[in-house]
Amino acid sequence: MVLRMQGRTELPLFPLGNVLFCGGRLPLQIFEPRYIDMISACTKSNTGFGIVLIRQGNEVRTDKDEQAPSVFDVGTYASIVDFNPLPNGRLGIISEGGPKFRVCRTWEKDDRLLMGEVEFLPEENAAEIGEQFQPLVVILRRLAEDPIIQRLGLEIDFTDARSVSWRLAELLPVDPETKQSLLQMQIPRERLAEIKRLVAKLQGSSR
Repeated sequence: MVLRMQGRTELPLFPLGNVLFCGGRLPLQIFEPRYIDMISACTKSNTGFGIVLIRQGNEVRTDKDEQAPSVFDVGTYASIVDFNPLPNGRLGIISEGGPKFRVCRTWEKDDRLLMGEVEFLPEENAAEIGEQFQPLVVILRRLAEDPIIQRLGLEIDFTDARSVSWRLAELLPVDPETKQSLLQMQIPRERLAEIKRLVAKLQGSSR
């Protein structure tokens, strides 16, 4: 099945307390029936789903009367690149970030799966890093040497402002709302400038 990138399209949504960036990989443990069915349907149709950050509410709803969480307007299309049963009985998957989209409206299916009518955002333009952001490249190279990060199999182009800004945005120890604001930026160098400010703030607070 070919994903329609122009105009509006319907997409199953997975509300999370985390943000996925283009090219990033996010391991997930699936155990709620509606999400197991969603993953099964995505696998059969060779499609993905949308990951959106929760604005208010919970990832897991144990009360049948609990309202669906409200989510931020911008999310990321996620493809399933690997899956396997886990010892705890859950389904483990690795999701990989693709294009960003804007949520136009949401509704719930009978099984309480959140659906969205979404519109995909324009692809970010490639840009060179620039001398002022080379210290960020050094930081990213160090982070990329971590064995946990290496196991994710991330592809990083250290010469492309998009790639460097996406990877730093997901790896920096900042709150999800800050990551969401970085996700919503469309100009890579503006994202790098904000990341540079955040890094300086983090380094200052650690002294």
